[in-house]
Amino acid sequence: MSLLQVKNLRTHFPVRAGVLQKPVAWVRAVDDVTFSVKEGETVGLVGESGCGKTTLGRTILRLYDPTEGEIHFEGENIAGLKGPGLKAFRRKAQMIFQDPYGSLNPRMTVGDIITEPLRVHKLCTGKAEEHDRVAELLNSVGLRPEHARRYPHEFSGGQRQRIGIARALAVQPKFIVCDEPVSALDVSVQAQIINLLQELQEKYRFTYLFIAHDLAVVEHISDHVLVMYLGKIVEQATADELYAHPLHPYTQALISAVPTIDPVSKKQRIILTGDVPSPIKPPPGCPFHPRCPKAVENCRKIVPTWREVRPDHWVSCDLV
Repeated sequence: MSLLQVKNLRTHFPVRAGVLQKPVAWVRAVDDVTFSVKEGETVGLVGESGCGKTTLGRTILRLYDPTEGEIHFEGENIAGLKGPGLKAFRRKAQMIFQDPYGSLNPRMTVGDIITEPLRVHKLCTGKAEEHDRVAELLNSVGLRPEHARRYPHEFSGGQRQRIGIARALAVQPKFIVCDEPVSALDVSVQAQIINLLQELQEKYRFTYLFIAHDLAVVEHISDHVLVMYLGKIVEQATADELYAHPLHPYTQALISAVPTIDPVSKKQRIILTGDVPSPIKPPPGCPFHPRCPKAVENCRKIVPTWREVRPDHWVSCDLV
């Protein structure tokens, strides 16, 4: 059963100019995206910087308003929710942010940071219950209850990310968007946080949308993987299938860049030339054709069809 269904989602931001600040162009950060996430699974979302991954995650959580499209969560279209309805949805869906330094209020103690969502959603009946709940949450992420009296600057990056995870867990959500939660951490700490997320998922049956640059991490943690380029999903498959048989030229280039420890590996590195086109004026036809080593004339004119080429393996490329 699908917990989340995204249909033809677009998020465009205006580029304003002039004295009256009228829109003169639009940044197509998310441009006609469709996918679904089953309850209890982890869906990885990968792509280069600026491709729209974070914008997609924030739009799903309604931190950004969608320009067009539908976002169905537990069967309800939450794309147009406001007021009490949106507040109720946000108890079910939370976010773990990329920056463990900037995502915590430096003027609040750890206890106050974790208590705030409990008070917003009225989940505790008094301070004693809040205190016990904070201690329980800190224990669940590998911190001690006495840490509640400290401030964020007294912790390391990995510990701060644990605090951010505890805050997301406070309202007992069903769905969590993990926005590159380990990219700002040391490699040794990254493994600890990834293992923690997996342990919490196994214990509480969370559903994750895991956004990352590191394809090795995504392969390790994900059940399905979405590959995003210039605001569009260009390939989708199970993690095992995608890494074993990447079909889109962009996916092939990404996977070729993943380091390997096999000394006899003959994997050929695919080097992409040129820069990512501007999302203000994406190229006609296939958005990847200016950098694609396999592009033919039709790629410059015809938008590729989104089609299933293997069981549960979808790709947007007419050359496959």
